[in-house]
Amino acid sequence: MTSLTERKNAAISRGVGMTTQIYAERAENSEIWDKEGKRYIDFAAGIAVVNTGHRHPKVIGAVRAQLDRFTHTCHQVVPYENYVALAERLNQLVPGDGPKKTAFYTTGAEAVENAVKIARHYTGRAGIIAFAGGFHGRTFLGMSLTGKVQPYKAGFGPMMNDVWHLPFPNPLHGVTADEALAALDRLFRADIDPSRVAAIIIEPVQGEGGFYEAPTGFIQRLREICDQYSILLIADEVQTGFARTGKLFAMEHHGVAADLTTMAKGLGGGLPISAVTGRAEVMDSPAPGGLGGTYAGNPLAVAAAHAVLDVIAEEDLCERATRLGQRLKQRLAGIADSVPEIVDIRGPGFMNAVEFNLAGTDKPNPDFANRVREEALKRGLILLTCGVHGNVIRFLAPLTIQDQVFDEALDILEAALRAARE
Repeated sequence: MTSLTERKNAAISRGVGMTTQIYAERAENSEIWDKEGKRYIDFAAGIAVVNTGHRHPKVIGAVRAQLDRFTHTCHQVVPYENYVALAERLNQLVPGDGPKKTAFYTTGAEAVENAVKIARHYTGRAGIIAFAGGFHGRTFLGMSLTGKVQPYKAGFGPMMNDVWHLPFPNPLHGVTADEALAALDRLFRADIDPSRVAAIIIEPVQGEGGFYEAPTGFIQRLREICDQYSILLIADEVQTGFARTGKLFAMEHHGVAADLTTMAKGLGGGLPISAVTGRAEVMDSPAPGGLGGTYAGNPLAVAAAHAVLDVIAEEDLCERATRLGQRLKQRLAGIADSVPEIVDIRGPGFMNAVEFNLAGTDKPNPDFANRVREEALKRGLILLTCGVHGNVIRFLAPLTIQDQVFDEALDILEAALRAARE
C-alpha cells in the first residue's frame, strides 16, 4: 500500500517543505493525534496561529453560528456588520492614540504588502527599510523585505527594488543597538536619502530570524527618526500578536505606537485572516478599490477572530503567557549547566527560544538543534527550529495548554536535550 508520505511526494510540490511526517487526524487544545492514533504535544501551534488552542469551544461555536448565516459575500460587494465590528475592536486595541482604521486580508504576507502599499501611497515615496533576519512572507515583496536567503529567496531571481536592509540589534551576534542605528545613518548618507523612504518595517521580536527581541531604546529611537524624516513605522506583529509575548501586541512592551500594524496568525484562531490597522489619515490615503481582496475578511474568519479576542480577555491569556514562559525558561536554565551547547534562553511572554552553539565556542550548532527536535518528536513533542543559522528552537505552544500537559512537555524537552548529547 502506498504510504501517505509517498502520495505526498508524488502529488505536492517539493517546495512545500514539511517539518514532520505527522499527518493530523484530530486536535484538541495543545494535543494532536495522527492517522495512526499517536498523540503529540503541540509546541508549534501552527506557527503561533492557535494561541487559543486547537478547536477552542468558543471559536468553534462562533464559526458554527456564522455557517448557519452565510459563508461568503465578498465584503466589497455585500458588506456585513461583523467585519465592521471587528475593525472597531482592533482600532481600540492596537497601540496608538488618535483615530485608527483597519482593512482585512487573508494572510500575513498580504497584510505586509498592503501596509507597504498604503505607506507608499500616503508618503508619495518608494523606499522601504527592513532588517536582516526579518521575515515578512513568501510573496515577491515579502521575500524582498525578508532578511534571510535560505530557503526563502534562493533561486527566485531579482528581488523588488527600493528595499534596503539594516542589521538587527543582536548583542549575542555582535550587533549592538548603537551599531544598528549607525548603520541606518550610513544608509541615509550613502544609499538613500531619507526623503525617499516611505517606511521602516520591523518585527518587535524577530520570528523566523531567531526570536530576538528589539531593545526598547532601539524601538524608541526608530520612532524618533521616523518622526524626524516623516517616515512611517510599520510594526509586523504577525507572529508576535494576540497575547503571545505577554501583551496583546508586542509594541506595548516598548511604549511605542507604530503608524501601521500588520497582524494575522493568532487573530483567526486557526482560520485565515489578517489585518492592517493604522492611523486613520494614513489608512484613508488609497482610493476606494485600491485595497481589498476576494476573501479578505471572510465571514467565518471574522467570527473566529471575535471569539479569539473574547477568549484572550476572558481567560487572561496575556498573564498566562508570561507565567508559562517563566516556567519554561526556568526549566531550561536549570539544566543549562549540563547542556553546554545552550548559549542563550530568551523571549518575552511565551514567545521563547533556546539557542545552541558548538560547546565552548561561538559557532552556531544547527545539527544539535535538529537533534533535539528529532529526539523530542520521538517522544511525542512537536518543536520548531528557526534562526538565520538554524541553531535555535522556538517554543510556541497554545497559551491555553493544560498545566499537566505543559509539565509533561517540559519533561520530554529535558529528556530530548540530554539524549541529543549522547
